[in-house]
Amino acid sequence: MLIVRARLDAVDWKILAELQADGRMTNVELAKRVGISAPPCLRRVRALEDAGVIKGYRTILDEASLGYEITIFAMVNLTSQAGADLSSFENYVKSQPLVRECWMLSGDIDFVLKCVARDLRSFQAFVAELTAAPAVRNVKTALTLRSIKDDPIVPLELDLGETA
Repeated sequence: MLIVRARLDAVDWKILAELQADGRMTNVELAKRVGISAPPCLRRVRALEDAGVIKGYRTILDEASLGYEITIFAMVNLTSQAGADLSSFENYVKSQPLVRECWMLSGDIDFVLKCVARDLRSFQAFVAELTAAPAVRNVKTALTLRSIKDDPIVPLELDLGETA
């Protein structure tokens, strides 16, 4: 990632910070905020997209207001780390709508899953299915009590300070 980092100048970092704060703004507004004209701003945004620095755009929804009242973390251990078992489990997880994030870990736990559910009953049904999923040895869960920080952004202010 250092190669990509070296190609970003101060204007690119400003574009990223502005889009991360408000991905719905027009290119004209973005150009004004970063201090360049609209055509080069659009070229820079497209170059950042093509380079994979900007992965996409999405609206962040409030789960609770849509009926997903609980968030749970599931810690999963597999029966083996064989490539076929890993692939089978990963494909299973990708097909599960309650799983919002899945991270492979080093150490005692193979995977941690961040899941949402409408209620405990629906989550319990999911855990029963997860426990029977391909190559799963065991599943431990932790029900969240409250969120202290949920900031889905990259801390660009650190990089902005270095390049400014």
